[in-house]
Amino acid sequence: MELSLVVPLLNEADSLPELYRWIDQSLEGIDYELIFVDDGSTDHSWRTISLLSAQTGKVKGIQFSRNFGKSQALHAGFLQAKGDYVVTLDADLQDSPAEIISMITLLEENKWDLISGWKKKRYDSILFKNLPSRLFNWAARRVSGIQLHDFNCGIKVYRKDVIKEIEVYGEMHRYIPVLAAQAGFNRIGEKVVRHQARKHGVSKFGMERFIRGFLDLITLWFLHRFGKYPMHFFGLLGTLMLLLGFGFTLYLGIDKLFINQTSRLISERPEFYIALTTMILGSQFFIAGFLAELILKGQPNKERYIIKNTIAPHDH
Repeated sequence: MELSLVVPLLNEADSLPELYRWIDQSLEGIDYELIFVDDGSTDHSWRTISLLSAQTGKVKGIQFSRNFGKSQALHAGFLQAKGDYVVTLDADLQDSPAEIISMITLLEENKWDLISGWKKKRYDSILFKNLPSRLFNWAARRVSGIQLHDFNCGIKVYRKDVIKEIEVYGEMHRYIPVLAAQAGFNRIGEKVVRHQARKHGVSKFGMERFIRGFLDLITLWFLHRFGKYPMHFFGLLGTLMLLLGFGFTLYLGIDKLFINQTSRLISERPEFYIALTTMILGSQFFIAGFLAELILKGQPNKERYIIKNTIAPHDH
């Protein structure tokens, strides 16, 4: 198998037949498999996938029991992928499969581990998609150090060993290049790709995805810096808090014993409550660090989705 295409989808029944024809025309003469991952669609997407699988012999399907999210859909597709190259693209016909061959060529010429598309010219709302996307990508570049213009572009090409070594969870599908780089696959390229206006249905993403995206970016940065040794983070904060608390306590003791012996009680001074609060917080940070270290020694996370049905060409 030369090529595996993983396409997560939610309520895209009207787009799927045209997407398959477009892919098949673009990849003529190439041995490929097309894996549709139905992320809990409520329309007839699964029936359409079943028909395509029966008619073509190239289409596989995975159906979730409910909507679990794009990251989980990609993870399920990655587990099933058998191709030497793994391609992801969205099911809404806004990503062009005609870009795949040229992206693979660039990947090989430059010896990259993965190549990401860049929707330089977008057919989306300027206020609600383009501007937030620019801000999001700027922040992602600053935090990750990876110089991609479009982290969230749906069309990407990976070498097989990349997707087999990373785990996409939560809503980390936006940061697969970052996850890959953290796993040692840091040869990452980019190519300008065509972006097209949506033909069918409506977008599944709103403004809230950018808020979640920034929060996920902070999480990713934290896990990269302190994921293996959380005590380094929590212990440092705890130490600073405890030193501040002990400093105020020492100041209050010296002041009461040797300088202002007739002054009001220590418990009536605001410095006392600052010292008490910082020492309590410092102790809590230390406890959080110890608990995090213990959790790391536990069992790895299980898959965060439930597969309801699967389809393979040989089923028909």
